[in-house]
Amino acid sequence: MLVIITIPAYNEEETLPAVISEIRLIMNATKYKYKIHVQDDGSTDNTVLVAKKLGAVVHSNGRNKGLAITFQEEIKHCLDEKADIIVHTDADGQYPAEYIPKLLEEIEKGADLVIGSRFSGELEDMPLIKRVGNMAFAKVFTQLCKTKITDSTTGFRAFTKELATDIHFSTDFTYTHEQLIRAARLKFRIKEIPIYARKTRESRLMKGPFDYAVKAWINIFRIYRDYNPLAFFGKIGITLLAIGSILSLWVLYIFITEGIVGGIPRVILSAMLILAGIQIILFGLLADMKK
Repeated sequence: MLVIITIPAYNEEETLPAVISEIRLIMNATKYKYKIHVQDDGSTDNTVLVAKKLGAVVHSNGRNKGLAITFQEEIKHCLDEKADIIVHTDADGQYPAEYIPKLLEEIEKGADLVIGSRFSGELEDMPLIKRVGNMAFAKVFTQLCKTKITDSTTGFRAFTKELATDIHFSTDFTYTHEQLIRAARLKFRIKEIPIYARKTRESRLMKGPFDYAVKAWINIFRIYRDYNPLAFFGKIGITLLAIGSILSLWVLYIFITEGIVGGIPRVILSAMLILAGIQIILFGLLADMKK
C-alpha cells in the first residue's frame, strides 16, 4: 500500500523544509510505504528547488492557478503515481505531521475520507469572525452530509484512491467543501479526528472573512443545486407557490366579503408567483431526472 502525502505550495521556500522534515520523521517510524509530493502553484521563489532537494516528487502548474485547481492537480499526479491513500496537508506547518498516522488508521478501519478537525481538537489561533463562520458552515455540512462535521474547511485530510477517482470538482474556490458534499452524496464513509492546529500567517487566499463567506456560500449553493436539484429547486418553487396561493386566497376573500378583487396588481402578482413556483418545481424534476 502506497501513501502519498501531497502539499500545495506557493512561495513556501521558508516553511517547506520544516514541514517535509517533520513528515519524514513521523512516517519513517511507521509501517507505511510513502512518498511526499509537492504541487507547486507557480512559485516565484525557490520552492521547487527546495522541494526537489528535500527528495519530494514535484510538479508545477507553471503559473499561479489557486488552491482549488492545485488540489485537483495534486490528485491527478498522485493517482498517476499509483497512490492507494492520499494525504493532503499544508505547506505552512499548520497541521502537525504526528496526526498523519491517525488519519491513515481510520482509513484502514474502513473510512474513505478522514478529516482532521481543529474545532473538535485544539486551535492555537483564529479570528473570532472566521471561527464563528466556520462553526456555522459545520452545522450546514452536518445536515447536508448526514454526518457530524465540526470542521468543514480543514485542509488536513486523507482519502482513498477510489474516492479520488470518483469525485470530480466543479468549483474553483472551496475544494474542502465540495469534496465533503460529493463524498456524502456518493455514499463514501466520512470520519473526523480531533487535531491540534498551530498558528500560521494570514491567509493568502481571501481578502477578508466577508469575501470568503460570500464565495463559500455561492459555491455551497451551486454544489447543492447540482447534487440535489429536486430539493434545491423544490424548496424555492414551493415557497413561491405558497406565497402566491396565500395572496390569491386573500384576493378571493376580499372579493367574497367586499365584492372587489382588491387591486389588479395583486391578482397579477399572485398569478405570477404561482406560475413561477410551478415552473421552478418542474425545473427541479427535470434536473433530477438528468442527474
